[in-house]
Amino acid sequence: MAVDTFSLDLKNAPASRTGRTEITLLVISAAFLLVNFAGLALVRGASDWIHIGVWLLCAGIGGWLLHRRLPGHDPLLFPVTMFLSGWGLVAIERLAPPFAERQTVWLAASTAALLAAALLPQALRWLRNYRYLLLGIGLLLLTGTIILGRNPSGQLGAPQLWLGLGSVFFQPSEALKIILVAFLASYLAEQYPAMRAEAAESAQRNFGFSPRVFGPILLMWGISVVILVWQRDLGTAILFFAVFIILIYVASGYRRILISGAVLVVTAGIVAYYAFDVVQLRVDIWLNPWPESDGRAFQIVQSLLAFASGSTFGQGIGQGAPTYIPVVHSDFVFAAVAEEWGLLGIIVVVTCIAVLVTRGLKTAVRLQRRTFLALLAVGLSMMIATQSLLIMGGVLKLVPLTGVTLPFLSYGGSSLLMSFVMIGLLLRLSALETNDAVHP
Repeated sequence: MAVDTFSLDLKNAPASRTGRTEITLLVISAAFLLVNFAGLALVRGASDWIHIGVWLLCAGIGGWLLHRRLPGHDPLLFPVTMFLSGWGLVAIERLAPPFAERQTVWLAASTAALLAAALLPQALRWLRNYRYLLLGIGLLLLTGTIILGRNPSGQLGAPQLWLGLGSVFFQPSEALKIILVAFLASYLAEQYPAMRAEAAESAQRNFGFSPRVFGPILLMWGISVVILVWQRDLGTAILFFAVFIILIYVASGYRRILISGAVLVVTAGIVAYYAFDVVQLRVDIWLNPWPESDGRAFQIVQSLLAFASGSTFGQGIGQGAPTYIPVVHSDFVFAAVAEEWGLLGIIVVVTCIAVLVTRGLKTAVRLQRRTFLALLAVGLSMMIATQSLLIMGGVLKLVPLTGVTLPFLSYGGSSLLMSFVMIGLLLRLSALETNDAVHP
């Protein structure tokens, strides 16, 4: 009897250990957030405790539903996600209190979206069966920002990357991250046997060139350049292309993919440097920000000073001066963490991101005989990893600034929502039974 590739039977092993681990981690997270929020309240004299109340409600309901409805799921994904998002909520309340209320509303909506992605058995099937429809809708919305795009800040000349209805704004490129990963995973799963065979054959030739392997790379490179040209969205262009290259490499096993991708990125970067002022500015202040520390490079210089003043244990919440950094609650929240929680806080954040990524990749390895599901897990995990590395490297002046947010911690409703959906899908994938009889 043929086995259905999309047989989504969940693990039926006892979930008591999973439940205990999850509860323990959520309790630790709650204690951390309550202590920090209390410290912030002491410094200010008052704080709005409703934010922590909403977080506790989301963590409690989410943990209970996952324990009851999704046995065998990874016990680390949800607590670590809630810990980071709660920490981000505290940081935003500290850095930009008017935005904390919005982020709290988005946190509630994001938790609901995570639970829907994790608990609905049709979610994975929809992503594969309706890939062209979803991709078309995503590209249509992205194109719509060229005509109707707005910027919540209202700043003249700022990138118009959002679609807005009243005071609610949404960034279509955030949704396109998940859609694109699902589309690529589905396409590559169908082409998997042929790609493996062609890559092996090409590798035997000194300068082998496989159109099936390299053709999609050139197409995706072109799409990334178009995004950069039309919207000046350097971060999204790099993110899409990097994750695409990783997925192609995983599917084909062809090492030259990585070299070719790096060459194309450098080529596009050189052209963009001479063609666009915003790219030239970011590269210039990355190479040497100090001559313009009071002008164009003010943001990155203040970020470096924040890292320096944080030392090992930080200044303490509410004790530093991270608000000197423009837009610190969004693009530079990592620098604020460095100043007020110190190197120890930075290590915790990096470790949490690494846990999410490694657990996602572990799920991919376990599902390797189910090619679409494995590639989807790889793509979602690497999307989180690449975005985190880009922004953390940017605020540390290790790479040029790209304008992406730090997942879960930075202010941004659409970013938080889509990051939670990614975790929801990884939770669903982690709960699936492996079946060696399933073919790619």
